[in-house]
Amino acid sequence: MEKIKVGIVGYGNIGKGVEFAIGGNPDMDLEVIFTRRNPKSVRPESANTKVASIHDAHHYINKIDVMILCGGSAKDLPKQAPTFVELFNTVDSFDTHTKISEYFDEVNKRAMENNHISIVSVGWDPGLFSMNRLLAESVLPNGKFHTFWGPGVSQGHSNAIRGIKGVKYAIQYTIPIKSALEKVRLGSDIELTDREMHLRECYVVAEEGEDLSRIERKIKIIPNYFLDYDTSVYFIDEEEFKKNHSKMPHGGFVIHRGKTGKDSTSHTIEFSLKLESNPEFTANVLVAYARAAVRMHREGLKGAKTVFDVPLSYLSSKDPKDIREELL
Repeated sequence: MEKIKVGIVGYGNIGKGVEFAIGGNPDMDLEVIFTRRNPKSVRPESANTKVASIHDAHHYINKIDVMILCGGSAKDLPKQAPTFVELFNTVDSFDTHTKISEYFDEVNKRAMENNHISIVSVGWDPGLFSMNRLLAESVLPNGKFHTFWGPGVSQGHSNAIRGIKGVKYAIQYTIPIKSALEKVRLGSDIELTDREMHLRECYVVAEEGEDLSRIERKIKIIPNYFLDYDTSVYFIDEEEFKKNHSKMPHGGFVIHRGKTGKDSTSHTIEFSLKLESNPEFTANVLVAYARAAVRMHREGLKGAKTVFDVPLSYLSSKDPKDIREELL
């Protein structure tokens, strides 16, 4: 069978993770990495991998089956996804939950007009956690779910901080509030606000001479990321940052409690992830959905899709018969 030809847009943490993930999928080949930097300055894992300017992507029309967009949700993807889906099938990890519907509509419009598939908001949340929320709610409609993230590094939040003038390095940790997590697990019928469920801790290396108070204020008022949470900002030096904050773990829990029958029998569905590397795991999810995007496009489908619209079997490189015999 002909291999799926993949392009990568952006060579940060997720882009590098996608490169490794493609290497672990024998039905795929990495065709080219696109970058906003000088292509000669980018050093892929394989010396044979082509690197090109993002402005030259149009030269690769009909040479790439699917493009994996690895930019940030705050500034990159809202511009890149509608543009790239005019030329290619795409997959991305847009993760600003409150803006997904608006983002979907714009990408869908461009995808439909150009007969391409775009699977948006792929990752573990939104993504795998979203699937589990839908599954649990469908099975136990008389119930309620709660999602806790962390403890771990949020790439989107960290990118948002790094976008502030005067910030040299930054990382943000999302921390679930243990008392709230335990109340949900014990079945307490409570309503929790965002602030009551999570804390946010930010570690920042500022450029020399910058106003630290200004940076802290800017961080705490970023909507959708920090405004509705108790947020702590710690300014540290570059040495401490590289020593203690270079890894990117993450994870979380989706907990759904519901009742059935006339006696209101209680049930709990819980799905959890514990990740040593958020970007590497996200990259692997993106690659699986890239395979699905190509299959759907080859079937004549078009438009924007989410994880809710993709059959699970389309994610696997295995034959459907093998999937039934091995996993059903």
